[in-house]
Amino acid sequence: MLSSPLDILHSVFGYTQFRGHQQAIVEHLIDGGDALVLMPTGGGKSLCYQVPALVRQGIGIVVSPLIALMQDQVDALREAGVAAAYLNSSLSAEDQREVERRLLAGELNLLYVAPERLLTGRFLSLLERTEVALFAIDEAHCVSQWGHDFRPEYRELAVLHQRFPQVPRIALTATADERTREEIVERLALQEARQFVSSFDRPNIRYQVGQRHNARRQLMEFLERHRGDTGIVYALSRRKVDETAAWLSEAGIEALPYHAGLDAATRHAHQRRFLREDGLVMVATVAFGMGIDKPDVRFVAHLDLPRSMEGYYQETGRAGRDGLPAEAWMLFGLSDVVTMSQMIAQSESADERKRVERQKLESLLAYAEATHCRREQLLAAFGETFHGPCGRCDNCIEPPKTWDATVPAQKALSAVYRSGQRFGSGHVIDILRGEHNERMSELGHDRLTTFGVGADMDEKQWRSVFRQLLAMGLLEADAEGYGTLRLTKASRDVLVGNQPVRLREDARPPRAARKRRDSQLVTGTSLGVEAFEQPLWDELRKLRTQLARQHGVPPYVIFHDATLLAMLRALPANEEELAAISGVGEAKLKRYGSDFLAVINAQEA
Repeated sequence: MLSSPLDILHSVFGYTQFRGHQQAIVEHLIDGGDALVLMPTGGGKSLCYQVPALVRQGIGIVVSPLIALMQDQVDALREAGVAAAYLNSSLSAEDQREVERRLLAGELNLLYVAPERLLTGRFLSLLERTEVALFAIDEAHCVSQWGHDFRPEYRELAVLHQRFPQVPRIALTATADERTREEIVERLALQEARQFVSSFDRPNIRYQVGQRHNARRQLMEFLERHRGDTGIVYALSRRKVDETAAWLSEAGIEALPYHAGLDAATRHAHQRRFLREDGLVMVATVAFGMGIDKPDVRFVAHLDLPRSMEGYYQETGRAGRDGLPAEAWMLFGLSDVVTMSQMIAQSESADERKRVERQKLESLLAYAEATHCRREQLLAAFGETFHGPCGRCDNCIEPPKTWDATVPAQKALSAVYRSGQRFGSGHVIDILRGEHNERMSELGHDRLTTFGVGADMDEKQWRSVFRQLLAMGLLEADAEGYGTLRLTKASRDVLVGNQPVRLREDARPPRAARKRRDSQLVTGTSLGVEAFEQPLWDELRKLRTQLARQHGVPPYVIFHDATLLAMLRALPANEEELAAISGVGEAKLKRYGSDFLAVINAQEA
């Protein structure tokens, strides 16, 4: 066993230096201190407990919520030469007994276990007969009842502090606003823990949000820029997931569906393919994603509005975990607001939780409609100050035009009020446009003073106005779930003329202009690989795929794209030069070094 964290970092994991707070966290944990770590996806959270587990005496116990995540982490550790295992329901009874034997014999450095199993009396008694180096609680935001990934078992993990008070604990998450952070501290008894909060910024991700007008055509235009890339497309309903995946497959894009309505075997097979194949698109509900440790996802696309900024941040954070360029792309429309409001209202949650969920939806809607730097607003949701422009979102690359919409806003708010605040946007727009129909006559709305006052604007323009008024908090969708609109306290200042209203223009740019703008948003599927480098790049990826199949692991477990790119640029001539490349540790150098050098030298010759 090596004693120096830096020695382990280089020899085992192939990195020459720690990043950000990593070294301070590692040293604090080695010294026996507890820690709460907030670090963005791709920031290197795993190393924060893996390295100390290899330095301290005993075994590191990692609490992980998903079987797939455990398997990925263990595969990667074993490839790096670390004695790691997992204990979950996917193992046979015989295999579980073998893992337990190795645990008691002190043959393991790291053991991954689900919270449900850890909390059993049998497993806790096993731990009491074992020397434990540390406890790592991954995805710690699962403890929050306000969160989108709430797992009730996480709330019982404070037992670790009670049963093993001398063993250091580290709780880690990439998604936690101030409320969630406080709940993690309280529920896991981490009041004395040192908190390490990294920037939530993911500078390699480009953010783009657009209004939905023809979702399939818009999605296809987006995917054309990502031909051959691995990505995730999120949709709100299972039906939409199935239909979108089938449509993409028919269009020649290899796509698979994933949602809770599929049987377990199909979900497992699709997730396994996604993890182990390059260039696959997963179309999914949010049931897919937590714990997906695939570093080379080049894009995440949302066809519908997520439920919260935390959900959006975590889902988009599955792109570009390797630090290379990636894109987060989202479409939304007025119907999303109504649908999400209905889902919240019709849920069986307590009133307090519904109120919190409505606030989170309003925050996300404001982000979607923002006319200034998106990164600035996204980070503000997590209490982080960022001064734009960032130059890496659609609003900064091409600032949207705005117009004085004070009078149309007054007309819209007045029409909502005078019709009794009992109707959805469609009917109110008919009032404003002066649409004569039977229902209008029956309700007497053709006699309202607001009837026809908005005839100078078409339905599409009015829908944009209503959508943005909802985002600005000047209107709200009712809490009963019928899609009706009501005024808010803030509406009065607009109605009496004390507050001007400026809205973004929704006019679509010409097709050629859109393509020019879109080309600025991504590096492209080649990640900046020049034409003369493409043959070697293809050969390196081909070799990685072959080796991954031979060893039964995903390609990125062999080497990340970032490591392959470094090989492509450095063109190492021997093992010494290859060892100097980030991500090439001793075990991988010994196992794969000659194969990759042969490919590089063959191209050079």
